[in-house]
Amino acid sequence: MEEYILEVRNIYKSFTGTKPVLEGVSLSLKKGEIHALLGENGAGKSTLIKIISGVLQPDHGDILLKGKKVHFSNPLDAQRHGIAAVFQELALFPELSVAENIFIGHYKYKTPFKSINWKDLYKEAKDFLSSLGIEIDPKVPVKNLSIAERQIVEIARVLSINPEILIMDEPTSSLTLEETQRLFSIIKSSKERGTSIIFISHRLEEVFEIADRVTVLRDGQYIGTKNVSETNVDELIQMMVGRKLEDMYPKVEAKRGKLLLKVDGLTRSGEFYDISFELFEGEVLGIAGLVGSGRTEVAQTIFGIRKKDGGKIYVRGREVDIKSPKDAISLGIVYVPEDRHQHGLLLPMDIVCNITLPVLESLASRGIIDRREEEILTKRYFEILDIRASGIRQKVMSLSGGNQQKVVLAKWLATKPKVLFLDEPTRGIDVGAKVAIYHLINKLAQEGYGIILISSEMPEIIGMSDRILVMHEGRIVGTISRKEATQEKILAMALGRKIYSKSL
Repeated sequence: MEEYILEVRNIYKSFTGTKPVLEGVSLSLKKGEIHALLGENGAGKSTLIKIISGVLQPDHGDILLKGKKVHFSNPLDAQRHGIAAVFQELALFPELSVAENIFIGHYKYKTPFKSINWKDLYKEAKDFLSSLGIEIDPKVPVKNLSIAERQIVEIARVLSINPEILIMDEPTSSLTLEETQRLFSIIKSSKERGTSIIFISHRLEEVFEIADRVTVLRDGQYIGTKNVSETNVDELIQMMVGRKLEDMYPKVEAKRGKLLLKVDGLTRSGEFYDISFELFEGEVLGIAGLVGSGRTEVAQTIFGIRKKDGGKIYVRGREVDIKSPKDAISLGIVYVPEDRHQHGLLLPMDIVCNITLPVLESLASRGIIDRREEEILTKRYFEILDIRASGIRQKVMSLSGGNQQKVVLAKWLATKPKVLFLDEPTRGIDVGAKVAIYHLINKLAQEGYGIILISSEMPEIIGMSDRILVMHEGRIVGTISRKEATQEKILAMALGRKIYSKSL
């Protein structure tokens, strides 16, 4: 019996004659193994799994399946050989129902005319989802689902074909803690049934929770493979970035200045109640809590996306009435959304168009945009944020996740705000890009900005915040100082089990 169900040997891949994206990369996968694949954005992970799943073909190198060389001309070919993948870019049909999306391509025809028996299809989908511990109505159109629910449907779609090898690219990026644990249960059950899994994640804690072995790529090259039980976070980070990151969260204390923002009794019925806090110049105020606790809704209400039902908002001591994002921006308040693709960027447009979008009015005279000033402004923030691109005219959709996030930040910094809401600012970006964002947060705080950091990553919220507000079911249940904060305290508060508080 072969030790490995899949072997990838000495793979090379380049596009249009440029420097190879993959240079001699190898990977081996055992039957019933969960094998993590790590690397910064641009390391070649996505290219490698697209080759394994038949989306791309290698320039050189071999793929062996159960000891025999194979070649996949397309994804369907790979599926016939038992290989299926869940990519970051979801491949769902928004107008079709959950059930249709799950079984598309392998519907079971029940009538003499080979038309679909909808009653049986919905029942089969419901039973299948229930077997995975998923409670989603199979009749609902996918377009009506949240991002997290769409991610779950995509995973269910791939599992419905019962693959021998399952590839998962950032499957937890849009999931709550509870949904992630449910997914891990599904993955572990699949492993017990003999499925082999390649698992890509930027969250190193997930690798140690679920994986057996881990392979690291850097700059398109194979760096090494480790047993998870025989390595640690520091070693993996060093393998990924080529240097030690002595402090993953490089917090720098900034001088606390004047009061910038005060929220008193802010309420929006059904979402959050009696929210009160203060934010000062030079402060990073963290907001922690489980997804659904009301964190994002509070930020969006202060920014004017949602309407408040009660409470008051003060900016620099003056009560203000924010009815729209335009009102908030004029007062120096901006909001960086958690879903940069849907709400933060114009992906088909270039970097210039994205960065200058909120300030076009200031760049125009009699309705005509001053293109020279537009480029000067873009170049300023392009350099300040160290955006890695071929130039300011590069399309945003072709940038890495970390650089896309920098473009979103640049867009709002161009409005010269004083209060920044950062909602999950490092979601879906690699370790090196995260540290770059943390350094930027420090720099902005030192320059007197007030920053409200909303994050589901406990180490991030603890590592970068001066104070932390914890929310549970739409209410602030406590405030913790940076020195007092621990993951255990925050989680207990977020779950409503026990409240730790301190007057600050």
